[in-house]
Amino acid sequence: MAVPQLYYFDLRGFGEYIRLLYLDNKIEFEDIRYNIGGEEWPEVKKKMIFGQMPALKHNGQEIAQTGAILHLNGSNEEEATFLGMFFEGVRDSRMKYVRFIYVDEETRENLVQKTLPEHLANFEKLFKIHSGDFIIGNKTNYADYILFEELDVYHHLDAKILDKFPSLKAFWERMWKRPNLKSYLEKRDADRVFINAIEKGLD
Repeated sequence: MAVPQLYYFDLRGFGEYIRLLYLDNKIEFEDIRYNIGGEEWPEVKKKMIFGQMPALKHNGQEIAQTGAILHLNGSNEEEATFLGMFFEGVRDSRMKYVRFIYVDEETRENLVQKTLPEHLANFEKLFKIHSGDFIIGNKTNYADYILFEELDVYHHLDAKILDKFPSLKAFWERMWKRPNLKSYLEKRDADRVFINAIEKGLD
């Protein structure tokens, strides 16, 4: 059986949530990356659903949209709803960051000192609702990977940003140590893989 093919740009962005989930769960996949501004993507774009990435192709089927690709629900309807709420909350936080990076919507100081901490305070409260090492219990779900990637991105902005949120910081540190992720994450940092199409505010 052919392995899934994940299509995204050669940066972290939204595709990184899926890569982390697949790597951590030992799901074999082909990581197909396109250079920003390269000649290949405009032609590939014409053939993609919605003309955007990430996209996943497997056994003749194409799936678009990050959430649809990641979607591994909780064990019951209540957990599934909770995970969906957490996932969308993290995406809202990400959009604040994205607007800072690409459209100068606010200053770096305001983002780090006010906007992101407000979101992190909400995530800290939600994280404590269920006991265990992850958002729900002691088994990872798709929302854990988007949360981890966002915490790692924010840590690049400010190394102390997680200090006031002990549950989130412990989770972030725990994810970094997961055997199936550790070497990938270390190599990613060593290679200085871009988080965004531009590396603004990450000195």
